[in-house]
Amino acid sequence: INWYMSLVDDDKRGRFTANKEIVSLLSGMIFTYALGYIMDTYATKTAFITCGIMIFVLMGLHTLTLVFAKEKQEERAERTDVKKSIKELLKNKSITKVIMLFVIWNIASATTISFTGAYQHGTLGFTTTFSSVVIIIASIARAIFSRPLGRYADKNSFCKMLYICFVLEMIAFIINIFTVPSNGKGMYILFYTIYAIGQAGINSSIINLAYDYVSNEHKTGAVALVNTFSGFAGFFTALLMSPLVDYIQANDNMVFGMKIYSQQLMSAISAIVVIFILIYLKAVISKLPSK
Repeated sequence: INWYMSLVDDDKRGRFTANKEIVSLLSGMIFTYALGYIMDTYATKTAFITCGIMIFVLMGLHTLTLVFAKEKQEERAERTDVKKSIKELLKNKSITKVIMLFVIWNIASATTISFTGAYQHGTLGFTTTFSSVVIIIASIARAIFSRPLGRYADKNSFCKMLYICFVLEMIAFIINIFTVPSNGKGMYILFYTIYAIGQAGINSSIINLAYDYVSNEHKTGAVALVNTFSGFAGFFTALLMSPLVDYIQANDNMVFGMKIYSQQLMSAISAIVVIFILIYLKAVISKLPSK
């Protein structure tokens, strides 16, 4: 990632990552719908064998993009000691605060998104094909907003762009609090579409915000640390929240005598965490000195 991103001008990183997302989303829409159709139409064993073959082919094509990529020799960076770089980065207060931002975000996201699959197919009664349609709708919206958000980040800053994105995520989670079987299709599409638009900026910022606070020789390590810590945060959040989800479902979705679905409570928790993120952005990240 750092190798490819090093070939992009710093003042164009936002627009480049937006273009990359648009290409990925538009091609992914067709692919996602095809997978949903296969899962709904064919026997489970046949569907999984087909998916396995597709994964194998795609990984082969992915490998070829690396094999045939031409590196600009004059821009090749000197080899750095990864362990030494990581030690230095952990002492860098700016990057550790950026890491914390995405750790908190992954906690907010995993609290709800980790359980949406079961909620769609179990409680809301969606077919795999309909779930694919939801993803397509959200992907179109995300593709439309990716470039404007990237352009805004290039012109202002990735931090300011993240304000917009996290406000959208907060709205999305609040909408999902009110998503129940009686209004499931419409409300879930609205929730996931707004969530996807916010993701358009957040996803690109994982790399670009880290780049804003480290020198060239530490970029690879910085991105690795952000993804590692935020990934662990999401994984363990899902594990910790699972017993609560199971408890609510085991008690016929009753909490304190009220009828409530587990996804509603998870979304409320996520919305509260995102509010904290907005405060953290304003009080901490916006005041960090750039590299």
